[in-house]
Amino acid sequence: MNTQANDAPQPQRLLSEVEALLRNRHRFFAEIRDGVNVNHKSRAMLLWSAIFLALFGAVIGSEHSVWQALASSVKLPLLFLFTLVVCLPTLYFFNTIFESSLSLGQNFALLLSAITMTAIILLAFAPVVLFFLITTSQYQFYKLLNVGIFAIAGWIGVRQLSQGMRMLTANDRRGARMRGRILTLWILLYAFVGSQLAWTLRPFFGAPGLPFELFRGLGGNFYTNIFASLGELFGFFIVQ
Repeated sequence: MNTQANDAPQPQRLLSEVEALLRNRHRFFAEIRDGVNVNHKSRAMLLWSAIFLALFGAVIGSEHSVWQALASSVKLPLLFLFTLVVCLPTLYFFNTIFESSLSLGQNFALLLSAITMTAIILLAFAPVVLFFLITTSQYQFYKLLNVGIFAIAGWIGVRQLSQGMRMLTANDRRGARMRGRILTLWILLYAFVGSQLAWTLRPFFGAPGLPFELFRGLGGNFYTNIFASLGELFGFFIVQ
């Protein structure tokens, strides 16, 4: 079995690591904890999560134009990768301070597992997004639908991160409670950094009636925009 896996083409071998993450997470995280093929796992997750995010980005951007679809297919993987790069040192150093034995590479693989799970869930929702893209012309509904899908996928990715952290640090008894609190705070930091970076990199959908823009001005913020979209959507339904 192992010989066949080693003889498989490189993309297939990388995809097999992602399948292992889905089918046997306990073994997957145990191998990361024991330092087994950590770099190979990280390369696999980095490659396939980027591909899955690019595909979903192309889907959500296709509501506006081909150019928006291409731009979103590049910007969505960059959003997750940049957020990881910004937040990884914080998690690593706080874990180290509170006596975790995880290396930087193991922390990186752990965070990539959460991003990969998020990317897989997003891709699974792509047919739903396409359905509403075809059957509705209400832009605010389409945008909020996708925000909801991102929230669901992100929540599942966070659960993956929490489970993986517990499994990887099960033997590090000292400082375990504080590391759990630090992880909760770090998740909040990750969410704020990610939402702000998403606002910086927008648009991902492209507003109808406006020409294609690679980037938009930084006025406002993500949260006020969501509340404004909710108000506009509910106002639309009341008028209807």
